[in-house]
Amino acid sequence: MDILRYARDLGLRHPSETDVVTRLHDACAELEVEHACFASKVPGNDTLVGFATYSEQWRKHYLDKEFHLIDPTLQKMMHAMGPVDWERLRHFEGYDPVFREANDFQIPDIGMSIPIRGPFGERSVLTLATRSTPQLWKAQKRNIMQQVQQIAARIHDEVMLSGQIMLSLDLPSLSTREIEILQWIAAGKAQQDVADILNISNRTVEVHLRSVRSKLGAVTTAQAVARAIGMQLIYPL
Repeated sequence: MDILRYARDLGLRHPSETDVVTRLHDACAELEVEHACFASKVPGNDTLVGFATYSEQWRKHYLDKEFHLIDPTLQKMMHAMGPVDWERLRHFEGYDPVFREANDFQIPDIGMSIPIRGPFGERSVLTLATRSTPQLWKAQKRNIMQQVQQIAARIHDEVMLSGQIMLSLDLPSLSTREIEILQWIAAGKAQQDVADILNISNRTVEVHLRSVRSKLGAVTTAQAVARAIGMQLIYPL
């Protein structure tokens, strides 16, 4: 199926750069952080597609210095398995030169990066930067983590269906049981609750969720739920 037809079938329009940046600003307001950046790389294409709420001056400086080639919040996270706080990236080569100069542009050095794996092999990273204190940020992360992953998956899918990336794709196919389990998870049920409702073991639920995450290219179940809703495989409640 052509990706543009797929987008139309889902009722999605093709977002421009302005649309995506507006979406990032909305995410910042929703998550109570100062900045957000989204970058994506498609298999077989080394071109990096990026959007950010940062100032034009910092974005130009970042690209002129080719920081995208060494920035660990981007390069190391493109293949990570889950969200990572920037504190854990400080020892990587590239961190010091990037953040030393970012400080001159009033860019916070507290934040996290969220990797997103698409159902068709594409990889993206959503980064969030905050001027919060380390102590407040630690508590804030716990409160917004599931929400962050859902937002990350949604932005990723919107960009992938934007017309900037032209691929021939096949929709992932979930089994009836997988859809049933994911629908209950979307309704806010815990894994054990789903097992009780369906009269199956907790382990069986986990096996199905693992399969769903693999089929949808999701790092977490929260991302799988967001992606399945976007594909209209399940429905928000």
